Amino acid sequence: MKHEEIIPGKVVQLNDLVRRVTAPNPGMMTGPGTNTYLVGKGELALIDPGPESAVHLAAMLEAAGGQLKWILCTHTHLDHSPGARALKARTSAEVLGFGSVPDDGRQDTAFSPDRALREGDVVDCGAFRLRAVHTPGHASNHLCYLLEEQHLLFTGDHIMQGSTVVISPPDGDMTTYLESLERLFGLELAAIAPGHGYVIEKPHDEVRRLIAHRMKRERKVIDAFQRANPASLDALLPFVYDDVPQRVHPVARRSLHAHLIKLARDGRVAEEGGSWRLR
Repeated sequence: MKHEEIIPGKVVQLNDLVRRVTAPNPGMMTGPGTNTYLVGKGELALIDPGPESAVHLAAMLEAAGGQLKWILCTHTHLDHSPGARALKARTSAEVLGFGSVPDDGRQDTAFSPDRALREGDVVDCGAFRLRAVHTPGHASNHLCYLLEEQHLLFTGDHIMQGSTVVISPPDGDMTTYLESLERLFGLELAAIAPGHGYVIEKPHDEVRRLIAHRMKRERKVIDAFQRANPASLDALLPFVYDDVPQRVHPVARRSLHAHLIKLARDGRVAEEGGSWRLR
């Protein structure tokens, strides 16, 4: 697949069925921007319409050329699903996604799919099929979509290229995230089309890398208690994330919290009055 430079608004033909157009929302959390994928040659499916953006709406409409029939959202974070409303209004395409929206202050609470999808549901688009794979962890309502004909998995924020995803409690859950990564070993995959970044050509190698990264970070959490035990989140943070710039620490703090919740569930740490203690 092509690895052309990601430029917002530029349509890139990835293969005979799939094109990518990226939203103009680059940043620390989104990399070069949110990837929108158009699948098909006649009637089209679109995966992740991105944030509310008149510029991106125009780019999607031009790329779809009046042939859009399905709009699929991987999850309801604000950089992935809000664009569905304006796109549906202009095309009458059917909106699909997980039926419920978590209430954690980081969600597109207005999202309401025309058809709710669950694990294993298939969207039959005639010339191709997209199968929903429920992958909670980054978000409890996160779905990946498997293009069965190509064994290509659209991963939204479950897997990003060039970065690890943030796990933000209470909706984000590190235990569940790792379990969802492990589930991907059971799928026959040729490549991953992530919500941010380039196509990943060796999907199972990437899954192994991500799991190893999370386990290495967990070991750093345990080691940090040698410096202070008990300790607050903010006291642990500079030891656990000493390998990333301080400007990233407020975001990293969320994933640290998720690691601690997992370790508490595993019986290795305990929370006491806002501090955490190694058992």
